[in-house]
This record gives sequence, C-alpha cells and structure tokens, in this order.
Amino acid sequence: MNGGQRLREIRAGFESAFWIANVTELFERLSYYAQSAVLAIFLHESLRFSDSQTGQLMGWFGFAVWFLPVLGGSLADRFGFRRSLLFAYLILTAGYFLMGSLESAWLAPFRERLPLYWLVLAVLMVPALGPSLVKPVVAGTTARASAESVRSIGYSIYYTLVNVGGVLGPLVAYQVRNSFGIENVFRASAIFVFAMFWVTLLFYREPSRADEKPVPSVATALKNMLTVLANFRFVVFLLIFSGFWVMFWQEFIALPLFLRGYVDPNAKTDLLLLVDPATVIALQILLSYATRKLQSFTSMTLGIVITSASWLILAANPTTRFAIVALFVLALGEILQSARYYEYVSRLAPPGQQGTYMGYAFLPVAIGYFVAGWLGGFLVHYFGEVLRRPEQMWWVISAIGFLTALALWIYNLVAKPAVVADTSGI
Repeated sequence: MNGGQRLREIRAGFESAFWIANVTELFERLSYYAQSAVLAIFLHESLRFSDSQTGQLMGWFGFAVWFLPVLGGSLADRFGFRRSLLFAYLILTAGYFLMGSLESAWLAPFRERLPLYWLVLAVLMVPALGPSLVKPVVAGTTARASAESVRSIGYSIYYTLVNVGGVLGPLVAYQVRNSFGIENVFRASAIFVFAMFWVTLLFYREPSRADEKPVPSVATALKNMLTVLANFRFVVFLLIFSGFWVMFWQEFIALPLFLRGYVDPNAKTDLLLLVDPATVIALQILLSYATRKLQSFTSMTLGIVITSASWLILAANPTTRFAIVALFVLALGEILQSARYYEYVSRLAPPGQQGTYMGYAFLPVAIGYFVAGWLGGFLVHYFGEVLRRPEQMWWVISAIGFLTALALWIYNLVAKPAVVADTSGI
C-alpha cells in the first residue's frame, strides 16, 4: 500500500465522532492543566493555606481525578457516551467556575459558616468528577469510531492531543494569570469546557457498537475490583509502582511551592510546567524507537531511575534555570517509563483477564497523587520552615524514586511475570 492509499484509508477510517471527541479532549486537558499549573500557588498564596494544607487538598483532588475513571466507564456505557460527555462538561464548568469564585462576595456566606479547608475540599471534588467520564468516553469513542486498520493511529492521535493540551494549558494559565489575575485561570478553564459542552451537543453523535462487548454494570465493576485486588502479586506491584507517582507529582505540588517560597517569589511556575509535556511531544517517538530493543521492565525501570535523578539536579542547584533542566530530564524518564508500563502490567494479568486488569493500571497514579500531596506539603514545610534548608527536600523525593526502582527490581526477580512473552528485546 502506497502513501496515498494509506492516507485515504486513514481519512475513511474514522467516524466524525472520533474527531469531535478528541477535539473536546484536547480542550478538556488544556483546561485541566491550566488550573493544575496554578492550583498550588492559588491555594497557598491567595487562600493562605499552609504548605501542608495545600499538599493535602491537592492530594485529595488528584486522587479523585485519577481514581474515579476506574468506575466511570461503566456509567458511560449505561447512560450513553453523548449524555455522559455532556454531563461531564457541565460538571467541569460548574467546578472550575466555583474554584475561581472561592474569594468572591457571593460565596462569603459559605466562607463564614464553613471552615475554609472543608469548603475548598468540597469545591475541588466537583471538577474532579468530570474526568471520570471524559476519559473513558473519549477512549471508548476512539475504539468504536475507528476502523480496525487505523485504530492504533487513532490512539496515537488521542495521546498526542492529550500532550498538546498539556502544553497549551500552562501557556493559557500564564497569560490569564498575568493579565486578569490567578482566580480567572479557573474561570478560563470553565469557559473552555463549557464551549466543549456545546460542541458535543451540536456535533457529537453516539458511535456504533458493532461487535463490541457491553461494559459491565457499576456493581460488576466493583466486583471486578475486588477480584483484581484479591491478586496479592498484582496489588504489591501497584503499591510499589505508586512510589513513582509520589515522586512524579511533586512537579505540580512541591515544585511551585519551593520555587515561589524559597527561590524566586516571582517565578513563572505555571510557564515552567510546559517543559515536561513539550519534551514528551518532541522526543516520544525518537526515544521509543531508540529503546525499542529494551525489554519492557528494563525500559520502565530505567525511566524511573532517570526521573529520580532529575530531582537531584534541583537539590544541587536550587535555581529556576536548573528547575527547567530538572523538568526536561524528568520528561525523558517519563517517556521511557510510560511507553512500557502498560505492556508490563498486561503480563502480570492471568490468562484471559488482561482487559480487566488493564482497567486498574491507573490506580498507582491515584494512590501516588494522594500520598504526593500530603508528603510534598509536609516536606516543603519541614525542610523550609523548620530546618531552613528547603533544597534538601529533593534528596528525599529522589530517594523515593530510587527505592521504587530497587523494589521493582526485587519484585521482578521474585514474581517473574511471563504470562505474555516479552519479545521487545528480540
């Protein structure tokens, strides 16, 4: 098949729902990463929460964002992709608007009657519900609305647009924060997702379900979760791998607090956070090709080691310039790890249960974010306010990553996952 034929196959291989869903996903991710880029600073500097409280709030928020999609797919199947997506964008709109209104006069009665910590936590839980439906709907639409011959390309487009949103989000946050104030970053996110509500309402049509097995009910999904969690070997792996995300999420939690609190009070932390996704977009294909002969476990573990080493750069050189270098190195490790993580997980699943087990591959992300929030806030407080040596916190964060890599190496020796042969080294 020549290039022209392949191009025509690609053009004909996607239903319109594929393009609509993925365009809305781009702007949903833009909105998410825009607010994520300023959330720690907003909580700490605008709402006057302590470092520890800021970390705790972000930990709860991140846990909800990454845990709920485990069950969201069942809800989406029950109510339909289109209705689920419409509901998700309305929830996100309301949630981001409320986040941007926390200091507004109309919320003053709530601030007077409720402890601010619990009010903010309740507000944060509203937009956290949105991705639990958006993620499975867009992924499911990509599967349903793509011909078999172009489905892999469809998922490549999906993941690329997610990273494009990750780059554009911090850029939007920086521009809006400087021009209109930090609270309006959340309102801008609300505007973007509200626009996607109308795009979905006017243009998205439910994709076909030909030859597709129905997604289980929520009750069945909960039963499947208990089945998965009964696999001790798999649970141990999930808990160990959570250490990577405890370290990784400090990019959004401890790093902004550290830079603004102890390096440069005017540091453009929101702008710095585009370094990671921009590097992933630029080098994902190149590094994946260069490391194609490495076995999945080797590539995954190497990625964790590189990401762990990235924070040592900041420990040795606590400046904004070296924070950029650290984030670049962190992205290199992320590329190597993420490219092979799901392959390794699939080999841990019992025969015939790969699909069920892959649905829980995001659990370490959720667990890691929860622990990262509490730990990151504590470390910034302890090393900054108590010991007055804030840069030493990065040694602790880096050590968590190296210990994770060591624990995974031991686990791999003991578990020896080989249900599906690893041929990546051939």
